[in-house]
Amino acid sequence: MLTIAPVTLEGKFVRLEPLRLEHAEGLWEAGQFEQIWTYMSSRMSKPEDAKTFIELALNHQAEGTELPFVIVNRQDGKLIGSTRFLNISRKDRGLEIGYTWLTPSVWKTMINTECKLLLLRHCFEDLGCIRVQLKTDSRNKNSQRAIARIGGIYEGILRNHMILPDGYIRDSVYFSIVESEWPTVQEKLNLLLFGE
Repeated sequence: MLTIAPVTLEGKFVRLEPLRLEHAEGLWEAGQFEQIWTYMSSRMSKPEDAKTFIELALNHQAEGTELPFVIVNRQDGKLIGSTRFLNISRKDRGLEIGYTWLTPSVWKTMINTECKLLLLRHCFEDLGCIRVQLKTDSRNKNSQRAIARIGGIYEGILRNHMILPDGYIRDSVYFSIVESEWPTVQEKLNLLLFGE
């Protein structure tokens, strides 16, 4: 059985902190860019949306189905996005890393790679997960390439999986990393981040 509790994960470039209502202003600053939300199941188009985003995430956390984080840039202390554990299956020792978004100024940097390293290390080494899954919109080729780049294994497509706020019926592409693959994935992530 997984025992999942709020935790702070510290890296070289980022710090992942438990999401709190006090983060609303910083999240709005980071999330007020329309291009972030193209493939997401929610939107942030006004400051109040940041508070709603947090409240919904904390409700899911209280139900035991999710554990949300805010992503802090260690260089300047600014909030630059959010990510979370979701679809938590304690009995089956698995969960999903997802609902990840970053402010555009840090796209195509080491930020997302280090976030995944910190989250996956916590999953496999601290929580005792045997499976971690990731999914993305079938149209989001950049996300699919990024997941494969870090070692995610393509599993398939869940068709007509969800209806997005604009009414689009989304197919979701699934990837996973299992316990036996973690040492190789960790080595790859360390090489991408630190050349070691």
